[in-house]
Amino acid sequence: MKIIACYSNKGGVGKTATAVNLSYALADAGQRTLLCDLDPQGASSFYFRVKPSKKLTETKFFDDVERFTKSIRGSDYDNLDILPANMTFRDFDVFLSRMKNSRSRLKKALKAVKSDYDVILLDCPPNISTLSENVFSAADGIVVPVIPTTLSQRTFEQLEEFFREHDLPVNKLHAFFSMSQGIKSLHGQTMEEMRKAHKKRFLNTQIAFTSDIERMGVHRAPVIATSPRSAAAVAYRELHDEVMERLGKA
Repeated sequence: MKIIACYSNKGGVGKTATAVNLSYALADAGQRTLLCDLDPQGASSFYFRVKPSKKLTETKFFDDVERFTKSIRGSDYDNLDILPANMTFRDFDVFLSRMKNSRSRLKKALKAVKSDYDVILLDCPPNISTLSENVFSAADGIVVPVIPTTLSQRTFEQLEEFFREHDLPVNKLHAFFSMSQGIKSLHGQTMEEMRKAHKKRFLNTQIAFTSDIERMGVHRAPVIATSPRSAAAVAYRELHDEVMERLGKA
């Protein structure tokens, strides 16, 4: 079983859109996939028309295997299940800080469904916290969307620095440019600079800013499902292929 995280320490970069489309692409490729929505806002759950799980609180998530597994919901798509979020997930860090071996608690919780899925994909909240340290420890690969702007460049460098300072393997980070716009010269310059500075970290795939992705909130479905021939859908499938190729070599 592979664990993949969609993560960014900056909000508004297309993280959830990536998680939704990547999980769909995994399932469509025949992988038994579980999308765990760890963000208390529950955006991934919303896109897949799955209601928040009121019974799965932050304490039950880590300590009650039966409650954890019963909270998993099927989606409208073959091979794809959802573990929906709820607002109690905002207290993950408080709860984890009180636990022994808190950095490994998420991985232990996910072992409860290890035999049921080929891939578990984590949609993570946009911060660096005790929960995100759990994600960094548990994940085989961390997909990081980066908008090609100066501020996003800075936050990605902060993420790399955090990994090094905490003895985490930097090679788990698989960044890609998100919401890029060809008409903006700054985007092109930033992408060129970052590819040179972080050669091994960035994937070749980039996801452009398109109206098809914006309309995901209206359709409440992955863009790959609603507009399979669109540029965005093609790009997300390419992202899936490149991520899986990298993880296969890891």
